[in-house]
Amino acid sequence: MVFSSITFLFYFLPITIAVYYIVPNKFKNLVLLVASFIFYYFGEPTYVLLMAFSILSTYIFGRLIDKYKETKYAKIWLILALIVSIGLLVYFKYTNFIIKNINLLLKHKIDFINVALPIGISFYTFQMISYLVDVYRGEAKVQKNILKLAMYVSLFPQLIAGPIVRYTTIENEIENRTHTMQKFALGVRRFIIGLSKKVLIANVLGELCTTYLATQETSVLYAWLYGISAMLQIYFDFSGYSDMAIGLGKMFGFEFLENFNYPYIAKSITDFWRRWHISLSSWFRDYVYIPLGGNRTSKIKWLRNIMIVWLLTGLWHGAAWNFIIWGLYFGILLIIEKLFLGKYLEKIPKIFSHAYTLIIVMISFIIFNGENVNQILTNITSLIGIGNVSLISPESLYYFKSYFIIIVIGIIGATPLIKSISNTKKYNKIINILEPITLVILFIICTGYIVDGSFNPFLYFRF
Repeated sequence: MVFSSITFLFYFLPITIAVYYIVPNKFKNLVLLVASFIFYYFGEPTYVLLMAFSILSTYIFGRLIDKYKETKYAKIWLILALIVSIGLLVYFKYTNFIIKNINLLLKHKIDFINVALPIGISFYTFQMISYLVDVYRGEAKVQKNILKLAMYVSLFPQLIAGPIVRYTTIENEIENRTHTMQKFALGVRRFIIGLSKKVLIANVLGELCTTYLATQETSVLYAWLYGISAMLQIYFDFSGYSDMAIGLGKMFGFEFLENFNYPYIAKSITDFWRRWHISLSSWFRDYVYIPLGGNRTSKIKWLRNIMIVWLLTGLWHGAAWNFIIWGLYFGILLIIEKLFLGKYLEKIPKIFSHAYTLIIVMISFIIFNGENVNQILTNITSLIGIGNVSLISPESLYYFKSYFIIIVIGIIGATPLIKSISNTKKYNKIINILEPITLVILFIICTGYIVDGSFNPFLYFRF
């Protein structure tokens, strides 16, 4: 079940909201827990027990870490907990990738294991790890009620595609959160905005990307259309999901942290990663980079720490070489910026630093979407016409005319322009009148697209 589906929008969500607000406060967490397991069962009936086992082991290890805090045994229990959590993630997500590469390297014929990737395992595993580490550090109180811990881990708004909600962020809200009509209305508003980003922009541009990758002919114009569309698709797909998750959180009284902050207005790659998938980059900073020593160590170790983080970031996104290359690509660029390029980017006109960032990011998503190295190189070199690639083709002109308007809308929507206008006092009265009407119209249009369309994937479900 995905948020942009008729089943979720018109059956699951209304019923869950109705039951949630009917029951007394002491049963609200239980309603969310049951609803979350039903939600996950629709997408992964086979792996509900896996998630339940992960929750149970996290609960037990958390209690043991707390029981033996300030002793050497606390660290032992934490290490065992990490082995279990990371071990499950590695087994289900990376085993076949490891086998494939062993076979290629040593020319063996080890059989692949017959296992599918559980949806959302990367997200809920990281949430459980952050909980256990925070309990060990004394930054979070151990949760003694297993049902409340289970509700935190399985909470359906952020269960299968994030953002990565840390236990410390909603620790107090698990026990005591407020419900107001204003918060609920803001949640509905945010959800519809996210749904519109996903259905009306990401899905439409995704069709162009799929067509490009399937075609045998290309041109410089077509390659640029693909590169720009891929950038916009993944941004509106994932930020749209994050918006919907944050909106749903508000409907149920939770305040999730922002996951995106207009990354395409960044003036450097360093700035880009302060704005893109904030919950993931901050997670790696706090639970990997800083424990390794961060930048408070020798230069060699500091550079090593950066590359470890970005190797893991690439691997986190998927068990394939394009993701590893993608992560290392960003790691190398960030090192270059930190060593010398960053200070020059601050001095040159912003238009040039902005163009540099966008081109680097566009190439990164071409790598991200590539199925193999040859395809990646072809798509990148086509941008500058290498390899007998024509400048313009009839096919590229057709797609340019067909998708020009949606690309322009996507570019504008990826900037804070609309937000700046809406915050202007001059237009407040007009916006207050038009916004509810616009949201209803957008929801109706989205529903029409969902009913008629078949292209409705969430890119981050595979992570």
